[in-house]
Amino acid sequence: MSDEILCVGEILWDALPDGLFLGGAPFNVACHLRALGEDVGFVSRVGNDVLGDEALRRLRVYGLETDLMQVDDTLPTGFVRVALDDGGEPDYEIVEPAAWDAITLSDPLQQRGERAAAVVFGSLAQRAGTSRQTIQALCETNALRIFDINLRPPYIDRDVVERSLSIADVVKLNDHELHRLRTWFGLPNGAEAAMGALADTFGCSAVCVTLGGEGARLWNEGQYWSHPGYATEVADTVGAGDAFLAAFLSGIINDQNGEILLDRANRLGAFVASRSGALPSYDVESLADVETLVGESNQRAT
Repeated sequence: MSDEILCVGEILWDALPDGLFLGGAPFNVACHLRALGEDVGFVSRVGNDVLGDEALRRLRVYGLETDLMQVDDTLPTGFVRVALDDGGEPDYEIVEPAAWDAITLSDPLQQRGERAAAVVFGSLAQRAGTSRQTIQALCETNALRIFDINLRPPYIDRDVVERSLSIADVVKLNDHELHRLRTWFGLPNGAEAAMGALADTFGCSAVCVTLGGEGARLWNEGQYWSHPGYATEVADTVGAGDAFLAAFLSGIINDQNGEILLDRANRLGAFVASRSGALPSYDVESLADVETLVGESNQRAT
């Protein structure tokens, strides 16, 4: 087994008011993991077009290898129109079909999945059958499997979520998604009880629920932690949850305890929310350096 964290799923261009930004949750997570010093691989598919060529170039700029990337001669590179409300919250129009709907399982990809230390996957990339089958095949591994629930209307499929939960070791979702899962699966009221029941129902070791600017909660191996978050002036929240997940996952891989995990993940998430786009520039040599991104004076009162 290698130390590689393999991120698989959508790569796309976000059309924000300030311009085009390369994004997609697994791509954003991979970039932040790379910035945090982790060994990371990224798997997706782009079109044989100008946006696809530029996406591959940007991957290299962010320090990611392109050896697992696929190019589709028929489907276009992914594209999303993003509108922001007054609070910087995004509303997405995800164009379909897109090349990332057709990620295929090659022999080199399957071999990398078998050797990986962790596989990160989401729900959105499983909207189409080809990519869904590839992602589920990659999860037939002894690697740590991290499921990032990302419910974007109209691509909300209970069967996909239930199947993904059943193979996940670690689950990350937001409070609105937890409410939906509570309805679907009859989870109890109360965050701690619901998270524990979710973990018990699907055999997960950890469940992390993000609360936007109000912090996050973590259930891990029967223990529960919460963090109030960090105050920041929000530019937009695009990618803030992906940055949170990267810092959180880096801590999981490096055996950090729950309190430290949530603190550093909230710091990086708050920093990204304070900048435009999902991948603002920062220089981080280790996870501990995330503490410099948001000052102690901004911490919310407990």
